[in-house]
Amino acid sequence: MRAVEFQEYGGPEVLRVVEAEVPEPGPGQVSIDVAYVGVNFADLKARSEGYRVPSLPFRPGLEVSGRIRAVGADVEGLEVGQEVAALTEGGAYAEVTVADAVTVFPLPEGVDLRTGATLPTVVPTAYALLHTVGRLQPGETVLVQGAAGGVGTVLGQLAKAAGAGAVYGVVSAEAKAKYALDHGYDEVFVGSFAQEVRVATGGRGVDLALDPVGGETLRGSLASLAPFGRLVSFGNASSAEPWTVGQPELYPTGLSVAGFSILGLAKTAPAALREIAERAFRTVVDGTVSLPVTAEFGLAEAEEAHRLMGTRSSTGKLLLRVAG
Repeated sequence: MRAVEFQEYGGPEVLRVVEAEVPEPGPGQVSIDVAYVGVNFADLKARSEGYRVPSLPFRPGLEVSGRIRAVGADVEGLEVGQEVAALTEGGAYAEVTVADAVTVFPLPEGVDLRTGATLPTVVPTAYALLHTVGRLQPGETVLVQGAAGGVGTVLGQLAKAAGAGAVYGVVSAEAKAKYALDHGYDEVFVGSFAQEVRVATGGRGVDLALDPVGGETLRGSLASLAPFGRLVSFGNASSAEPWTVGQPELYPTGLSVAGFSILGLAKTAPAALREIAERAFRTVVDGTVSLPVTAEFGLAEAEEAHRLMGTRSSTGKLLLRVAG
């Protein structure tokens, strides 16, 4: 079978198409004939700096859609030929991949394989950030960094559907602002945002801030909170050094800081992940959420997909097409 992997860290050019043996599922696993693969920023961080890479060579890819090829021992509720979406620990950039059965989800009725590839990481992440971790209440205000990306696109729509009083987004370029405004955001800031948020909220700040960037952006998000506001960190796209927050920042106005990783949840609490995913997928089926696929590449074009995402100019979701 064909697969895409890298044998050293570097730019998109280190991705190589290779011939590999078809993997077989172990106990508690299934193998999947891959139809589409979702491209995520975590794939770029794996390739460039070894994020969540246990050893080289490494095959990236965290989410797929496709049809179950084989079922390992002790797997219940899944069968050969079934159309599924799956969250993997890597290895999805291939014609066949293996996933733990606990992170394999039968596609809901009416959801095709192409749409299915947009579901496993993005939609449950957005749902958990707002409802499970962020505990958004009707009438509250929300600030989202990366508002035109995959998770950001879903967050804008989910927040409005949940009755948010106002949804503010931050993007890196003017061209992304209109896209975000078309997907649930009331106001979008380009680049700087801390002062703009205070002006937009009459000096109060926002109730909930969601940040995948880290570093100074995370500090700005914290500074944008209203009294008793909550900040949820769900990534470190900036690759900034870890930082700590404590009494000086939190005590005066009763702020809270939390974190979320869907990959971490898949490891530590897969049952909780399944519950969140099932609720999140229903928002796609009922039309509350749509995540546009804005660019699609062949498997052998993974380098170009990484190059596009690396420019920070893309919006929505990027896919690799393996087999329809």
